[in-house]
Amino acid sequence: MDTESAYSGYSYYSGRSRGSHRHGERSRDRHKSRSKESSRSEKSVTINAPPAEPLLGDQSVRGEEVQDDNWGETTTAVTGTSEHSLSQEDIVRISKDLDDSVGLDCKRYLNVALSVILGLVVFLTPLAFLILPHLLWPDRLRACGTACEGLFISVAFKLLILLLAVWALFFRPPRAGLPRIFVFRALLATLVLLFVLSYWLFYGVRILDSQDEDYQGIVQYAVSLVDALLFIHYLAIVLLELRQLQPFFSLCVTRSTDGATQHYNLGQLSIQRAAVVILENYYKDFPVHNPALLAASKSRAAKHLAGLKVYNVDGPGENNAAAGIAQSQSRAMIAAAARRRDSSHNELYYEEAEHERRVRKRRARLVVAVEEAFTHIRRMQEEEQKKAPGDVMDPREAAQAIFPSMARALQKYLRTTRQQHLHSMESIQQHLAFSITNNMTPKAFLESYLTTGPTLQYGKDRWLARQWTLISEASVTSGLKDGSVFLLKCIDFSLVVTTKKIPYIQLAEEFIDPKSHKFMLRLQSETSV
Repeated sequence: MDTESAYSGYSYYSGRSRGSHRHGERSRDRHKSRSKESSRSEKSVTINAPPAEPLLGDQSVRGEEVQDDNWGETTTAVTGTSEHSLSQEDIVRISKDLDDSVGLDCKRYLNVALSVILGLVVFLTPLAFLILPHLLWPDRLRACGTACEGLFISVAFKLLILLLAVWALFFRPPRAGLPRIFVFRALLATLVLLFVLSYWLFYGVRILDSQDEDYQGIVQYAVSLVDALLFIHYLAIVLLELRQLQPFFSLCVTRSTDGATQHYNLGQLSIQRAAVVILENYYKDFPVHNPALLAASKSRAAKHLAGLKVYNVDGPGENNAAAGIAQSQSRAMIAAAARRRDSSHNELYYEEAEHERRVRKRRARLVVAVEEAFTHIRRMQEEEQKKAPGDVMDPREAAQAIFPSMARALQKYLRTTRQQHLHSMESIQQHLAFSITNNMTPKAFLESYLTTGPTLQYGKDRWLARQWTLISEASVTSGLKDGSVFLLKCIDFSLVVTTKKIPYIQLAEEFIDPKSHKFMLRLQSETSV
């Protein structure tokens, strides 16, 4: 992504350069630097997310960056062709990522299948304990009295309660796919399996082999199994739900590209479960990642470096003089950079001031255009109230009718703030129809475009990060510790997570005697007459 961002910055300024000769030199320099950076990235970066969606997202970004201002007048989308080439190594990596995603799906379904099989064994075991004596030796069983029949009702209701409790705790939709097993859940599954096997062994040795005639004792044996399963379910609630409620650690999450930071307080969780909680909060707390804003700073640096050129006046020399030429070139580059250093902050200041002025100007135009469009909508609604019910225009048609009046101002504002790849024409029209349906004000309609919202506010095709890679020096199944650091990496950026332990707070009580607040007011009885 760095190479593509740098390339977009170069192409942006090369389109505004003067002279065909300078443009040719910059294009050649761009091609060389892009090839070097791409070769360097292929050696050091491993892509862990499916690359098909980000490539489409970047293609749409570049396609919308080259659009002109006629988009708002014609309300037609102009798309561009992709200039990103794929090597054989990239194709192999893409196929490997697809195979990994298929493996993750198989792993998830395998876990669900094993859980269902274990649950069926647990629930059918008490029923089997009650049914097998009637099938194998029905003539030798003693009659079941009133107490025995009451135990039947107890077993039935306990199994129903256990069934509902297991469904509520374990059979919930999975929130994420973990790289390793959940230790506590695996421990509980092993405990239940060993517990049921031990009951089956005792049942086979003491009841099936001897063909016990005391059916009431067999029913009490099944009731004890159900009671033990209920206690194990209570243990599962404590380990899986209650243990993590009390916060012990404060996690600082920083996005590597723009430095956006959030803090979260978590309890005693493993690293992989803490990563899931962080990602769930990331999509609602962090503003959407905008690579176009990062490309602006890279293009500014590229423009400064493009003006630094070193010429070899003497021409190609001997091989033993190559080192001296390289040193002289480096010294010339350093001297030119030192001369530019004093004026670079002025250029940055004026560029940012000019950008802010353009944003305020286009924002004012957009606000006026939207207010006029909504005023027109209110007039249309007043006129339609006088018409017949069949002639009333629905909100979708009304949005399509007024959209061209604000499309040009909105497109210019989105291009200035570099949000054009986050909002498509179809999504804007849907949001406009939604605002008209719910009688929202122009300010409420513009809030989604004037301020950058969280990631969940935009469509799934704009997220650009749905598969993450957890990088940690410690085992991901180990618990959080003070000072532990791990990374959540996607194809565009990474989240750096630093763990700090919440300090122990010591409170002291200080008693204040209520009598210490009392005072006496003495008045002189003598008065002057």
